[in-house]
Amino acid sequence: MSARRIERAERRVEQWVRPEIRRLSAYHVPPAEGMIKLDAMENPYGWPPEMAAAWLQVIRRTALNRYPDPHAKALKKRLRANMRLPDAAGLVLGNGSDELIQMLALLVGGPGRILLTPEPGFAMYRLIAEVTGTGYRGVDLNAEDFSLDLDTWLSAIEEVQPAVIFVAHPNNPTGNLFSEQALRATVEHAPGLVVVDEAYAPFASHSMLRWLGRYENLLVMRTLSKMGLAGLRLGLLAGPAPWLRELEKVRLPYNVNTLTQVSADFALDRSAVLDDQAARIRAERARLFEAINDNARLHAFPSEANFVLFRTPPGWGGGVFSALLDAGILIKNVGGAHPLLADCLRVTVGTPEENDAFIKALTGAIARESRAGT
Repeated sequence: MSARRIERAERRVEQWVRPEIRRLSAYHVPPAEGMIKLDAMENPYGWPPEMAAAWLQVIRRTALNRYPDPHAKALKKRLRANMRLPDAAGLVLGNGSDELIQMLALLVGGPGRILLTPEPGFAMYRLIAEVTGTGYRGVDLNAEDFSLDLDTWLSAIEEVQPAVIFVAHPNNPTGNLFSEQALRATVEHAPGLVVVDEAYAPFASHSMLRWLGRYENLLVMRTLSKMGLAGLRLGLLAGPAPWLRELEKVRLPYNVNTLTQVSADFALDRSAVLDDQAARIRAERARLFEAINDNARLHAFPSEANFVLFRTPPGWGGGVFSALLDAGILIKNVGGAHPLLADCLRVTVGTPEENDAFIKALTGAIARESRAGT
């Protein structure tokens, strides 16, 4: 396209694209080629060869010339059994949990409505609120342990009367669970929906699924991404049927494709493999946590997810991150995401070999920063 046409296109963009969209930055995913990738909370384990071979047989029999089941009936049945969902709970599936968050914002958000969430938290809550024209309000967690300051939190609920509250449980990027008292108070004080985002449920000691049916405004969201199926992009939302009947009206037809439906059904039928992998990740998480805290200059925060957040000495976060990159280790520098995360880095739990490489590189990075500071 010529420079003149590009200039004309830019003028049309400025005229017609909503100003709040033009002010946004697209979600950035850093390149990871050739790196030990510990930045995206993925399960590091693949499938056993015999399981992969059986899956290929299923794929060969799949009719890709037909549209997928629009209601994913077989997969929903499998999910209900696998996650022990109450019979009375409604269930909606999405193209990852991100699509479900967007569907919820479209359902109850918009101008004059507020989405409320603790901060620091999952970046997509704010981004989707802004894209859908929904007001956004974040409430800071306690600085020392990232717990909810219940008085401040409940005051914010009373003040802004949010249409929807998102609570990640465990929280990303901090990794901690909020207290049952705080969660119960949140649901009981909320005027609208409360969505508990349990993306990291396979690694956590507590779930809100058992609360479904006790509250008319509680929804629980899950994803299969963290349990080893990130490439399938499948999220699920469970809760009272009246809410989910309305949500179906904003769900695009065929949003969960055929390959995702048959592959997820296949994998969940062999959930023992995924459960074993989650147990190995939990064991490695404990080892990683201890190894980071063994360094007197670092502080790792307790985690119930498949990652560990840790803080470096003041001003060292960027340097440690860069030194790890130089060593071929990609983690996440979250230091600029929120003031409470200053000099914080987040590492995904990898395989034992990947974690060993990270620990060795981290020791070298801290030594390099120490020398630079002397």
